[in-house]
Amino acid sequence: MFGFIKRLLGGGNDAQLGEWLQNGAIIIDVRTPGEYRGGHAPKSINIPLDQVQGQIKKIKAYNKPVITCCASGNRSGAAAGILRGAGIEVVNGGPWQVVDSAAKAQAAAK
Repeated sequence: MFGFIKRLLGGGNDAQLGEWLQNGAIIIDVRTPGEYRGGHAPKSINIPLDQVQGQIKKIKAYNKPVITCCASGNRSGAAAGILRGAGIEVVNGGPWQVVDSAAKAQAAAK
């Protein structure tokens, strides 16, 4: 059941996210600034979901693949869809804690 929900909402596994991070992906956390201040993955960029569309040029300027995250995977899935539609290589990382774990594992492996 959990696997179905994870696939529905999105969320890469740690290995997949680690591979994306190793290849230079940036992390975009689409939660509100208040949620972001409560905890976030290292080096993530906070662009709330309602601002993603207006930040497409800025995101494209990074010229890197993108991992989106949020609280549950729902908003990050919506953001991933917006970015994918704009031609950006993106994966929905799901909950920020999953992305945080993958980022810390990636950093420790260096």
